[in-house]
Amino acid sequence: MNKLSRYRKLRYNQLFESENRELRLNEIGNPLEVLSQYVDFEIFRPTLESALFTGERKSNAGRPPIDCVLMFKVLFLQRYYGLSDHQIEYQIVDRTSFRKFLGIECVDDVPDEKTVWKYRELLTNTGVYDKLFSEFHSFMESKGLQFNEGRIIDASFVIAPRQRNTRDENEQIKQGAGDKLWNDNPHKKCHKDVDARWTKKRDET
Repeated sequence: MNKLSRYRKLRYNQLFESENRELRLNEIGNPLEVLSQYVDFEIFRPTLESALFTGERKSNAGRPPIDCVLMFKVLFLQRYYGLSDHQIEYQIVDRTSFRKFLGIECVDDVPDEKTVWKYRELLTNTGVYDKLFSEFHSFMESKGLQFNEGRIIDASFVIAPRQRNTRDENEQIKQGAGDKLWNDNPHKKCHKDVDARWTKKRDET
């Protein structure tokens, strides 16, 4: 008896494989799909374009630049999944969920690592990089939402509890002393975010 015959045979790619894959991802839980329902990244376009386009384009010759909002979303993925320039290019090519989040259907449209580096450097040198993520944090907090930074295996999107903290309490949380708060009221503390998820991580805001 052939030993392999006792095991289930793997199937070939089927007609509706892409639809089945998307359905399976949504059933498991796709944080980027949830995020897209709450955040319209077009709100960042004015800030991006005011920094990137400081004058009229002198010529229509050459290849047009990649859309600035798409590139900001690439930087978002890179930052919140803790990826290098090389890895973000690889992961976008490899991951259907990343390409769907970016609105990319053809892998030839995926920006390469050099483009990612140049774009991040440009935004950093103009002081816009930190401003954009500060605006993103403020928007998320105003909606009671948060996207936890992490490696690719644990970056997650959650609906955060409304904090309704005093200014002094928020300052203590930002200083990393949140665990000292509300110890006299355990029930209240269990509903609080005392981990300061929006504070600096790896020297980033």
